[in-house]
Amino acid sequence: MIGTFPVPELGHFALALAVALAGAQAVLGLWGAQGRDVRLMAAAPALALGQFLALICAYGALVISAVTDDFSVLTIANNSNSHEPLIYKITGTWGDHEGSILLWCLILGLCGAAVAAFGRNLPSTLRARVIGVLGLVSSGFLLFALTASNPFLRDWPPPIDGRNLNPLLQDPGLAFHPPVLYTGYVGFAVPFAFAVAALLEGRVDASWGRWVRPWALASWCALTGGIALGSWWAYYSLGWGGFWFWDPVENASLLPWLTGTALIHSAIVVEKREALKIWTILLAIGTFSLSLSGTFLVRSGILNSVHAFANDPTRGVFILVLLGIVIGGALLLFLFRAPAMAPTGLFAPISREGALVLNNILLCAICAVVLTGTIYPLLASLLFHAQISVGAPYFDATVLPLSIPLFLAMAVGPVLPWKRAAIREVAPRLLGAAGLAALVALATVFSTRQWVVVAGFSGAAWLIGGAFTDIVARARLGRVPFAASLQRLRSQPSAIWGAAIAHAGMGITLAGLAGAALGSASVVALHPGQATLVGGYQFLLRDVHGAPGPNYTARIADIAVSRNGVAITTLHPSRRNFPVQQIDTTDAAISTNGLRDLYAVLGDEHGSTAILRLHVNPMAPWIWLGALVMAAGGGLSLADRRLRIGAPARRRRANAASARPA
Repeated sequence: MIGTFPVPELGHFALALAVALAGAQAVLGLWGAQGRDVRLMAAAPALALGQFLALICAYGALVISAVTDDFSVLTIANNSNSHEPLIYKITGTWGDHEGSILLWCLILGLCGAAVAAFGRNLPSTLRARVIGVLGLVSSGFLLFALTASNPFLRDWPPPIDGRNLNPLLQDPGLAFHPPVLYTGYVGFAVPFAFAVAALLEGRVDASWGRWVRPWALASWCALTGGIALGSWWAYYSLGWGGFWFWDPVENASLLPWLTGTALIHSAIVVEKREALKIWTILLAIGTFSLSLSGTFLVRSGILNSVHAFANDPTRGVFILVLLGIVIGGALLLFLFRAPAMAPTGLFAPISREGALVLNNILLCAICAVVLTGTIYPLLASLLFHAQISVGAPYFDATVLPLSIPLFLAMAVGPVLPWKRAAIREVAPRLLGAAGLAALVALATVFSTRQWVVVAGFSGAAWLIGGAFTDIVARARLGRVPFAASLQRLRSQPSAIWGAAIAHAGMGITLAGLAGAALGSASVVALHPGQATLVGGYQFLLRDVHGAPGPNYTARIADIAVSRNGVAITTLHPSRRNFPVQQIDTTDAAISTNGLRDLYAVLGDEHGSTAILRLHVNPMAPWIWLGALVMAAGGGLSLADRRLRIGAPARRRRANAASARPA
């Protein structure tokens, strides 16, 4: 509360207003499109913008309450402290169940507003249906936020200084990870809405594929960045030296990424060849369904994970019912309307379309095995009361065999022509990528006999080399004057460059994964003045001392790292104690040169002896660099003017002519 102005009540009112606007958006958008009523259809975009503005007010009220230390608001009292740094007061608003659901609703409102603002080139009936479907989904989540997960509930008497945000979440990585990840999750609501709108209209064509693809691509970029940020946070914050644990909540974010990747490639086939229509519709529904399922798994309390904030089965039932209505309704509509959408484009198995189909099959197969490993322990516990753990060995053994043909196809697909291809004509184009992969494999064999590592590095070379093979062919390097080739390179659409960069990013990540397998690690007990060797580096513990923090006390180690007598760096890992919650956390120290990480974690102390976890992780930075390159490639593709060109004017006029006031 600012002075006597009731900011939380304003936020509560804005949230209730958003519910009403979302409901009106859904009803008027869908009803108006069904009756071809121009006035009702024109109201839907305005309602979507109004809902978004109401949600900005609601979330702004929550942020103001946090910044002003209004501990009479229960979620602020539970996730903030008067001594916390300002950034963690703000990020604490999405650090619990209630705040994160409100953030989800805000991003969903942003999606509806974006379609309203940037979808003016869409046929009016399709635009109204898409906005209406988004309003329908928003209504469900906003009702959940208002009734079962109200972020503006009061706490009386309020605690004097607040109970503090979960110390694990007091980290700069968490300032960006949830919003970016949620943008990816929720962004797939737009392709979902396009799919449902297409089923209602009974029509999918090349224009529909062009309209869907940029929304799916933008969501995929955000989800890629969100997963990378989460992996990076786990790497440096949790102190176990790894970056992916096959944690169920990690898997929940990976699943829609896999099907979202398939959706992007499938939409290309719809746009270019008007084939795979039914499959693309199903992928759009499935991707958003997996995003919602991940929300259910995290928010229901049935998962035991460092990422899971909530433990309230009642809320889980609400989300499960909402899940059933949204997913079940969409699949039921698909069951009745999809058979009418017969594909019109035919193609041979060996063609670019065929390669994209193979891409889809492999991505969905990986999704299926990850989904099975994630939910099987839950089903075993529910049905058979058996406690089963599915860990990394299962996922490594099942995902790797499916990934190898996927990586092979990623380089081959872009060089294949549409409709039909001849292997003898295409194979020479891939000789450069194949030669590069062979050279890397040969060089790697001399340094390691781990065949998985050899395959990883050679596969990375194959992906990176193959990513630019199509561009080299388009530029006709070596076949025309160099100046003409440069001109051809400059004239290539940004979507072509974006796809090549995204594929190369996957190769960079694969190289990072292969290099990380060569890492060295050791857990040692050292006195100040003692040293140990790890991976060819000497780690010397100089001192362990205390230091105060804004809302914690810390123990910090000073570790000098050298190699062959040459000083490299000094690491300062620490352990932090948060007295309000009586929780200890670790803060890893990492020194990188881009090709390897020196990694140290301070554990318990016994007298003058400190327990240290030390790692030398070759190529580790490439894991996240590759993910950022993938997201950048997707962003470059979004800049392609062809993806921003709307429906042909003929279609807009025809649609406008068919819409008359009721």
